[in-house]
Amino acid sequence: MKHYYIGLLSLLFVGGLHAQETVKMSAVRSNNYGVVYSLPKTAITVKAQATKTTRKAGEFFEYAQQYLNIANPITQDEVIYTLTDISAEVSGVADKEKSYQVEFRSNTVAPFVTLDKNGLICAINADAQFDAPSTPNNTTKTEEAKPILNPNSFLSEETLRAGSKSRQAELIAKQIFLLRETRNSILTGEADNMPPDGNAYKLVMERLDTQEKALTSLFAGTETVENIEPLTSTIIPENKNIDKQVIFRFSRRLGFVRNDDLSGAPAYLSLISKEAVKEAPILSPKEEKELEKKFSKGIIFNVPGKATLKVEFGNKDWVNKSCDVVQYGIQDVLVPQMFDNNKQPIKVIFYPEMGAIKQIIQ
Repeated sequence: MKHYYIGLLSLLFVGGLHAQETVKMSAVRSNNYGVVYSLPKTAITVKAQATKTTRKAGEFFEYAQQYLNIANPITQDEVIYTLTDISAEVSGVADKEKSYQVEFRSNTVAPFVTLDKNGLICAINADAQFDAPSTPNNTTKTEEAKPILNPNSFLSEETLRAGSKSRQAELIAKQIFLLRETRNSILTGEADNMPPDGNAYKLVMERLDTQEKALTSLFAGTETVENIEPLTSTIIPENKNIDKQVIFRFSRRLGFVRNDDLSGAPAYLSLISKEAVKEAPILSPKEEKELEKKFSKGIIFNVPGKATLKVEFGNKDWVNKSCDVVQYGIQDVLVPQMFDNNKQPIKVIFYPEMGAIKQIIQ
């Protein structure tokens, strides 16, 4: 843990904007004018969404073209998984190795530091400020289809007693055409027994549609689509580029599978710094001492680096955007003299998720 000469504390829990809990640390003698804070490192959370399609062949699919002119009936039972969306969001997590203590001078007027519930620094001499949470607009939604009733419950006695499958198919097809004729007669007002009012009309038409869909499914088959549990994977990069790291595998037949299961096709994550990632310089003992002195008398903050974030699957870039990555940047320090003006205390606002300075107010 490193020390800086700027402050102390008494704890006061306060509610931050958008229901984020914060802690306000005020300088008091009882805790030696010190406050401990942490800086974050960048985490990338990838969320993949998919659907499960269940297809079932109808009992009379081989007669679909002959009797109902259905060109592509479902001919075999199968389950198909389809990837519908991949998103990737950047967030900050507390870095256990980047925890510091700030010490305010005893004559500083009412200094305080605002931290979030994880100890990440949010502000100095100011309340926390948070951006409004973004609402994802690319979430794929599937409407639940109404279940098709058992078509056998609509079969006539003649159909059930038919001696061959071909004859049954013929009689069911005739029943379907009769339902269509009845619906058309009602629509044109030519039916012998018209529904007496609007509610009765709606009920009759719904029943005709239900019966037709159920009987037609005996030829065309059925297909239902449902959302499956999304897969979420979090990666905390090091201070080097990531080139096509497998983050999950997805199979058309099995859905999400383990990363070592080759039955699934891989999804790759790449995170490439827009500038050359700098290695830590080799310093002489004197340079190390000077650097340590500089960083021991102020507040350390992050200066994130810019990177390109990509997630690829099936020869398609599902995510391709720029982002800030703490691990690809550097650290700098605010000098303690900035906070010596008791008449006009300096206010510093941070991005808590990056540990970077957002605004300095005097």
